[in-house]
Amino acid sequence: MYQVIDGKRISQEIKDELKAKVAAMKAQGEERCLAVIQVGSDPASGVYVNNKKKACAYIGIESIAYELPEETTEEALIGIIGELNERKDVNGILVQLPLPEHIHEERVLLAIAPEKDVDGFHPVNVGNLSIGRPGYVSCTPAGVIQLLKRSGIRIEGKECVVLGRSNIVGKPMAMLLLRENGTVTVCHSRTKNLKEITKRADILVVAIGKPKFVDESYVKEGAVVIDVGIHRNENNKLCGDVDFERVAPHTSAITPVPGGVGPMTIAMLMSNCVQ
Repeated sequence: MYQVIDGKRISQEIKDELKAKVAAMKAQGEERCLAVIQVGSDPASGVYVNNKKKACAYIGIESIAYELPEETTEEALIGIIGELNERKDVNGILVQLPLPEHIHEERVLLAIAPEKDVDGFHPVNVGNLSIGRPGYVSCTPAGVIQLLKRSGIRIEGKECVVLGRSNIVGKPMAMLLLRENGTVTVCHSRTKNLKEITKRADILVVAIGKPKFVDESYVKEGAVVIDVGIHRNENNKLCGDVDFERVAPHTSAITPVPGGVGPMTIAMLMSNCVQ
């Protein structure tokens, strides 16, 4: 029988630990504050920003929200980030992606001071991760590591395959698994003999953005499968990159969608902010 890894429960556990930590900091006269900037009124972004505000309120972190109109210039946005970099009372700065087309995403992310980059996207933080120095780690991959550890799944010495090589999930995921002494292979759209490689995995992390792409023919019997994808299917129901019904019986543990990796991303964002 396989284990369904409960991201809701584990993320709540982390948030409760952070809440206690923030209360102890406040008793010492130390506050934490996250600034969230949203440009335009993308409905999905609005939901994410709202969830981040709720998480801040729960943990006891102050949050400042900048809800800027669609036509905000890149210059104006970078100006706001510059002011927040200077503010001693702001610990973390987060710019909600995607940004409107007229704003250059990379220039905006580079403008955030690395020590306030709680998303872990700044090249300085990415570089620190790659050479094993402390720094902020991209929230979704950091959440996957916590899901594995808190579910009693050993990474050391395991054959780990990451399906997807994005800067936000695939690449940092591979580096974090390496840091935990896994043996790591990264697969992508140009990989030959894909199924042969994924069927070797003790731990398979799927982050390719294709609904139900992975079926049981990609998975070794008894593997751990982590599904990072999130989509709506033809019936408007949420599903992942993995065909859960077909794959789950062949695994020892698997994350569902929703309720797996998703809740962990915000928990790890809060963790970065407290840190």
